[in-house]
Amino acid sequence: MTTIAADIAKLVDMLPEEDQKFAYEFVKKLVLAWDPDFTKSTLPESNHMKIAEESGFIPENEIDWNNLDKYNE
Repeated sequence: MTTIAADIAKLVDMLPEEDQKFAYEFVKKLVLAWDPDFTKSTLPESNHMKIAEESGFIPENEIDWNNLDKYNE
């Protein structure tokens, strides 16, 4: 969790329960507006994917799922 996310959580935790619910719904709306189907990646996630793709990553459509034993060499 980033420092800012932790700070936000601390601030929300100080609110009364009813206001916490409001804050939760507000943040949820922000996230859904930014990425309604949860398919976007954050910068750290993008960096991890780039590293994986450059390190011998095999795309799913190139895997012979019926003969996985041939990859155990």
